Amino acid sequence: MGSLLLSVIYLVFISLGLPDSLLGAGWPTMQVVFDVPSSYAGYVSMTIAFMTIISALLSPRMIRRFHTKWIVIVSILLTVLGLLGFSVSRHYWMLFLFAVPYGLGAGSVDASVNHYVANHYSGSVMNFLHCFYGVGAVISPAIMAQALRVARWNEGYRWTAFLQTGILLAVILSLPLWKRNEAADAEGPRDSAGIREALRVPGVLLTLVAFFAYCAGEATCFLWTPSYFAGTRTGLSDDTIAAFGSLIFGGLMLGRLISGVISNKVGDRPLIRAGIAVELVGIILIWIPAESYIVTAAGFVIIGTGMGPVYPAIQHMAPANFGTRNSAAVIGLQMASAYIGSTFMPMVFGQLQQAAGIAVMPEYLMIFAALNIGLLELAYLKLKPQQE
Repeated sequence: MGSLLLSVIYLVFISLGLPDSLLGAGWPTMQVVFDVPSSYAGYVSMTIAFMTIISALLSPRMIRRFHTKWIVIVSILLTVLGLLGFSVSRHYWMLFLFAVPYGLGAGSVDASVNHYVANHYSGSVMNFLHCFYGVGAVISPAIMAQALRVARWNEGYRWTAFLQTGILLAVILSLPLWKRNEAADAEGPRDSAGIREALRVPGVLLTLVAFFAYCAGEATCFLWTPSYFAGTRTGLSDDTIAAFGSLIFGGLMLGRLISGVISNKVGDRPLIRAGIAVELVGIILIWIPAESYIVTAAGFVIIGTGMGPVYPAIQHMAPANFGTRNSAAVIGLQMASAYIGSTFMPMVFGQLQQAAGIAVMPEYLMIFAALNIGLLELAYLKLKPQQE
């Protein structure tokens, strides 16, 4: 029963990853269809992420009131509605209407499942969980590329919505499996700290800003990687450019797969340090003005591989660093901070690349990688006296 439930949880994270890479993969074509500047992808991405911030901030209260399984079901249903809405959009402004359920569906399921796994499973499981997020995020650019090859961009969203619906049905069928931990979950969250109390815990604010920096870089890659190839390389077809949206997600999946194997032996903090070092190597590779796009493609895969362990490791450390009582609120705050980075920084980069050219992307990513590791190390210094 336990392994079956874990399989369902992994499936939930595939569903979480599916919508995240569609906009970046389809935008070079969508931009032409809607006849808007390339930077306008940032406004849609910002709206989706803003709604995710709202649901993430509400997640501690929802975790206290509802079991994880119901949060998951409602959240996936919302993303299905958002995806179907995008598929029928005929004007740019319509994307903003359907960005509301699209975004609301992500925040609560992300925070609630991360909290559930952080309290019930090991760091290895947490990394594998986020590896499956990468599986979903790799699949959807391939779906969009196929849609552009044989139909239209709209079909990419529609086909992804159908896949999400299948996952939703699987979660509904799995409802009896969740009863195993219902009693423990019902007791824990009622005694959990609120957001204001969690903010006063030493080290929390630093990890929130670090999470912001991490997701600023990650979300910029999610949205702008295909456009980077479109703006710096010539002779590539639309479906090939869309498929490049999978590079960063493939790297994330690889990084989390490796981390899942070694995390219980290595530990969360060393994984974060090693991951950011690998990320910096990838940024340098796309910085190099190589003639072949293969070097650049490898750079994005390496960036994703390095980013891979950072997000799940920070989440998994929350109960150990800040206490089980604070973990739900801290994880909810971390999710909100992450999505603030996802909301604004791809849009900021959209304006920057419109003014200076998309070739500035490596420098932009380097700034946030440095902020991420610097702030986390400061947070560790604050935590060390408490843990000794």
